[in-house]
Amino acid sequence: MATPRWKTWGKRLLTVLFLVLIPVLLFTLARNLDWNEVRQSLLAYRSSTLALGLLLALCSYLVFASYDLLARAYTGHRLPARQVLPVAFVCYAFNLNFTTWVGGVALRYRLYNRLGLDTPTITRILTLGLLTNWMGYLLLAGTVFALGLVKLPDSWVVGAGGLRLIGVLMVAVALAYLFACAFAKRRTWDLRGHEVTLPSLRLALCQVALGASNWALMAALIHLLLPPDLFYPSVLGVLLISCVAGVVAHIPAGLGVLEAVFLALLHGQLGQGTLVAALLGYRTLYYLIPLLLAVVIYLILEKRAKTLRRQAGPALDKR
Repeated sequence: MATPRWKTWGKRLLTVLFLVLIPVLLFTLARNLDWNEVRQSLLAYRSSTLALGLLLALCSYLVFASYDLLARAYTGHRLPARQVLPVAFVCYAFNLNFTTWVGGVALRYRLYNRLGLDTPTITRILTLGLLTNWMGYLLLAGTVFALGLVKLPDSWVVGAGGLRLIGVLMVAVALAYLFACAFAKRRTWDLRGHEVTLPSLRLALCQVALGASNWALMAALIHLLLPPDLFYPSVLGVLLISCVAGVVAHIPAGLGVLEAVFLALLHGQLGQGTLVAALLGYRTLYYLIPLLLAVVIYLILEKRAKTLRRQAGPALDKR
């Protein structure tokens, strides 16, 4: 079924607006920002704070990698956790830094295929991972928005009431998914040539819990790098809003989107230099360091795959 033309053009227009708006905001920020304040804020971080931040980041990656362990139970494949977790870690790091199509899709198909999984199984792993991430997001973000824990600027069209209504709808979608997993008599659908089977309620509850925990850990890292008197649910809500903006903009690593949303929503609560320093620290701990580690793991996985192929070659020749 083809997507309506007005939806396609609307999405393109919205993407273009983001691509134009974000550089303008960043240019304005860079021109007016007190970079000495940023430097002082970065130098003020204790090594213990940065170590705890890196631990939170790695815990978040471990939670995300556990999505693929859920998918192992869902699909029934028999790859051990010691093979699944490194693949999921590498894919998540590349996904964050180089878009979903690079890390979440192409790299996952390549690495799992080399481990012997067929394309339909890998597709089901990918599908369950996406559902886990976004169902957790819907329940967590919907709860935060519905409770009014995020203060929007008066100039925003949505408004506090509109955001609460959106939150209620998001929670309703997540609960509807859980209800379907528990009570639906028809368990399998065919969507655009792909077969989708509902998981059990137990597995769906694990999905929502893991998805929400991952987002909560990301916000906890940012909150750690900000002044301690800032309200954690506010930081969480701003992160959840910035995620939607990042998805719409299709910018690798959400570069500039995260900063623009945080500056817009936390303006007046703390200095711009302090906020920018915290976001730079967050990008270093959550994006760059895990990416460097993921590159090393990826090279190891590639080397192992070549070794296995070489060993398999002579064995096949003897048959």
